[in-house]
Amino acid sequence: MGGFIKALRDGEWLTAERARLWAIALLLASLAAVLYILATAEGLNDYQGRPIGTDFSNVYAAGSYVLEGRPEAPFDSPTQHAREREIFGVATPFYGWHYPPFFLFVAALLAVLPYLPALALWQGATLAFYLLCIRAIVGREKSNLWLLLALAYPAVFINLGHGHNGFLTAALMGFALVLLDRRPVVAGILFGLLAYKPQFGLLIPLVLIATERWKTFAAAAATVGMLALAATLAFGPQVWPAFFASTAFTREVVLEAGNTGWHRIQTVFSWVRMWGGPIPLAYTVQILVTLALSIGLVWLWRSGTSMAIKASGLIIASLLATPYSLDYDLMALAPAIAFWASEGISRGFRSWEKTTLAAIWIVPLVARSFAEATLIPLTAPLLLAAFVLLLRRAAEVTSTRTLWLFSRAR
Repeated sequence: MGGFIKALRDGEWLTAERARLWAIALLLASLAAVLYILATAEGLNDYQGRPIGTDFSNVYAAGSYVLEGRPEAPFDSPTQHAREREIFGVATPFYGWHYPPFFLFVAALLAVLPYLPALALWQGATLAFYLLCIRAIVGREKSNLWLLLALAYPAVFINLGHGHNGFLTAALMGFALVLLDRRPVVAGILFGLLAYKPQFGLLIPLVLIATERWKTFAAAAATVGMLALAATLAFGPQVWPAFFASTAFTREVVLEAGNTGWHRIQTVFSWVRMWGGPIPLAYTVQILVTLALSIGLVWLWRSGTSMAIKASGLIIASLLATPYSLDYDLMALAPAIAFWASEGISRGFRSWEKTTLAAIWIVPLVARSFAEATLIPLTAPLLLAAFVLLLRRAAEVTSTRTLWLFSRAR
């Protein structure tokens, strides 16, 4: 038993060859699953009668309303469901539209195409953007293992299966952090574009203010402002009351009542609710965790640790700080893994780090099914532990640097 714990702590079991073999196996399984879904589909629906690329159906339906001159319609749940049933059949489940008005630009552009080509374009373009992001993080590695691991990451298949936007979220977050010091204005624009998923931007302004990155902060704020103005001019001011009214449905039905399923929502809030905690307790615990993350994140970003560790910490904390994050949103962890792994390869891994990185990489594969079967969440506890390890690493670097400066002064 002691040897087993030591292997986990030291990460000796995680070799490049083992990582390659596991990645190949998972990639082949994912490709086979995608082919099976396509081979057993009937028209636009899969073998279970759901739209192919399930959640993309709400984007396409919303875009069709925009093309008809009814941009406020997607924010009304019955109206949105009626269009989805019109396109995909009367038995189609409801896939809600929960995005801010400016994401209607993307929906409208995609709705110009037939459904399946639109889905293929959306997933293909954002997947390429995501892979370019991971390439920018890992640098010019001689080995192509990074590409294999990025493609085989289980959240990739989950994102493809849902036709979701996780590739875009991961790429925007990752590229913004890669460019933060070299191109602060461009980084701010990318952070601003993340406003289409506002729940993941809670801690970004805090970090920018705490580190006095005013150019980036201003560029992000200006980007959000211009997006809002463009949506108002294009769709009319009435789209905003419709959007804010729709957030009540998202909060009360999807989040608080858990109609989506607690096992699908990978947050501290859903953890409390899944274990029977009342709504006020779930919000209280989520707020306390978010406050603790905020304090830790400010310290991390003002410490002397590397940008890679700071970037990984911000991504992980951003996923933990929101009460609303599903398993396909775990795509955003891919750049966090890449930042942390690159730092470990360059400067060495600390105890438990390699095993933790492997667990983060594999957790999207089992997080939903394991929580559904056992009521034991995996993602939130794992990410909390990972954030603590990042703080520990930063503390060690800061302590070493302080001792070095003290010895120089003597």
